[in-house]
Amino acid sequence: MSYDDIGREVLNKHNAAYNPKMKFKLPLGGVYAWRREGEKHLFTPEVIALLQKSSKLDDYDAYKEYASLINNQSERGAITLRSLLEFKQRVSIPIDEVEPVENILKRFVTGAMSFGSISYEAHTTLAMAMNFVGGKSNSGEGGEDERRYTTAEGEISARSATKQIASGRFGVTIEYLNQAVELQIKIAQGAKPGEGGHLPGHKVDDWIAKTRHSTKGVGLISPPPHHDIYSIEDLAQLIYDLKNANPEARINVKLVSETGVGTVAAGVAKAQAEAILVSGFDGGTGAAPLSSIYHAGLPWEMGLSETHQTLVKNKLRKRIVLQTDGQIRTGRDLAIATLLGAEEWGIATAALIVEGCVMQRKCHNNTCSVGIATQRPELRKMFSGKVEHLVNFFTFLANDMREHMAMLGFKTVDEMIGQAQVLRQKKEIHHWKHSRINLDSMLESFPKFQDQISEIHQSNDNLDRVIWNKIKDEVAIGKTVNHVTEVLNTDRAVGTYLSHKLYHKFGKNGPSSPIVLGFKGSIGQSFGAFAIKGLTLNLCGEANDYVGKGLSGAEIVIKPYSYTRDDNEITIGNVAFYGAISGKSYIAGPAGERFAVRNSGVEIVVEGVGAHGCEYMTGGKVVILGRTGRNFAAGMTGGIAYVYDKYDKLERRLNPADVNLESLSIEDINYVKSQVEKHLELTGSPKAEEFLSDFDQEIVLFKKVMPTDYKRVLEEEKMKLETQNN
Repeated sequence: MSYDDIGREVLNKHNAAYNPKMKFKLPLGGVYAWRREGEKHLFTPEVIALLQKSSKLDDYDAYKEYASLINNQSERGAITLRSLLEFKQRVSIPIDEVEPVENILKRFVTGAMSFGSISYEAHTTLAMAMNFVGGKSNSGEGGEDERRYTTAEGEISARSATKQIASGRFGVTIEYLNQAVELQIKIAQGAKPGEGGHLPGHKVDDWIAKTRHSTKGVGLISPPPHHDIYSIEDLAQLIYDLKNANPEARINVKLVSETGVGTVAAGVAKAQAEAILVSGFDGGTGAAPLSSIYHAGLPWEMGLSETHQTLVKNKLRKRIVLQTDGQIRTGRDLAIATLLGAEEWGIATAALIVEGCVMQRKCHNNTCSVGIATQRPELRKMFSGKVEHLVNFFTFLANDMREHMAMLGFKTVDEMIGQAQVLRQKKEIHHWKHSRINLDSMLESFPKFQDQISEIHQSNDNLDRVIWNKIKDEVAIGKTVNHVTEVLNTDRAVGTYLSHKLYHKFGKNGPSSPIVLGFKGSIGQSFGAFAIKGLTLNLCGEANDYVGKGLSGAEIVIKPYSYTRDDNEITIGNVAFYGAISGKSYIAGPAGERFAVRNSGVEIVVEGVGAHGCEYMTGGKVVILGRTGRNFAAGMTGGIAYVYDKYDKLERRLNPADVNLESLSIEDINYVKSQVEKHLELTGSPKAEEFLSDFDQEIVLFKKVMPTDYKRVLEEEKMKLETQNN
């Protein structure tokens, strides 16, 4: 827009505000929620009613009426970027020559909506419908109830095919990872790029808390993505970890449509991801702040075309399956997305409307009257969604897509992908701003481009596979295993592939006979990542970043080569025990920054931590026999930290927003002593020995870091129990 255009818009708003005919108040606006006289929306009450009618009655004519209202925006102005586009005239083909509906249905995915943000009924119905048609539902970032991993004979599986993995997200265990067809790394969220998720405490009931490994009634804040991914190299490490945790899963990386997303996508492809989702700004959660929804991100049309073009120019496109989502509603939307480069499409809001959503925009209040965005039992009973309704809707979309393919002369989706030369910008839309819009760069095409099946990247050259081949016979007969090996800093994700094999043999509780593995040397990243219960990993030496990431019940013991080195020389790197779920660990020596971020249940002893320790922690207990860095316990809503504060600096380094400092109770003192004794036994730490030798004097220097909400919930539960007993 020019300065004159900006001035014109300012004057228009000024004149509206000071219009002498305006007797009472300004218009309601209706930017967020639909208002009859407000901003124009695509999902109006009429459109919602038609969509629900068509899917419930299996009425394709009603669907076509719905699609016509969505597609023909001329009367309401251009609401979406794709409404400025039209198809060029081409030689059509008979629809019988177009690939069948079944092939197209396999390309659908649902948006990532967590169990917790929506109800169990809404979540499982989506999963069952997608499993029925051959597509993929997405678990979101809230974990998944393990009951959904088994299916009775003759029933449809309720398991989400795509499991979302994000920065320290909830419930990411070795079992969760191995119950997936696809693992999606969430770098950002369409509705609010750069922000983490937030589930209010009133939506965290017993069931949600169990699934997310947290505490009932305590709000849950997800760390923003930069906590463990600072670079493409960090992302590549996470992809490597996941490929070892579940070698059969496709790795998908979720990006957001923003300027430069193509460059990021090229790096993601080089990091050996197999699929990329470019998410539009107008999708996302109904619980996102208004400032996030309307002031961040771009339409998916822009990000998708940039990503496709950049991957083609860098000869990377054949390695990637490209997805997009963000208020995709009709077959026309699917056709435009495909021509701009997408081969799979995500549907979320429209699918929820088919389940019964009426767009109240109250998702965060736990008051959804149709039983979708609520955990309240009495409201969940109001849920009326059916698997067959969703199957009808996705079948309508597939048939609508086939009609567009026939009209444009394409027999298969594959030959349609990226053929943007079939699109052109409309000229007849009459609005004073439209003359300034030029979509030529978005419509740059590569007509000779032929998409290929994405390559599967296997991680076959790591130490875990060597160890497994040596111990698998002993494991098979239930023997106790003891194995020691030398390691190098190129040995990454040690214990992860082993945990994958042990999970498939023994289940989530691991082997009944101990498997004790010893290592000597400087080990690489992700030592013990997602390591399973029954596995003990002992390291004499030092470890790189991500030790114990997603720990799933194993025990990790690390001690240095010798105890003659400087106390400030760290034993393990940054981001240790990130998103860890359960298990124990004893670290003789200090750790780097971001220690135990989003720890959900692991008990740890460590001899010092860097900045941002115990951030976003929701469970577990951490005993720190040394100094802490700045911003300790930021966003910590659960678990307890016991910090040795010899120089009385903890209060200055603490982030006090969610926690208080307390003195230790008798119970706390006994716990700390027993943990330090165990630490001495396993590591021989001189610091532990010194502490225990003068225990009565040293214990008074400890401070207890207690989350305020967590303490409140514990006290409420205690009072409730006392009342019941009386």
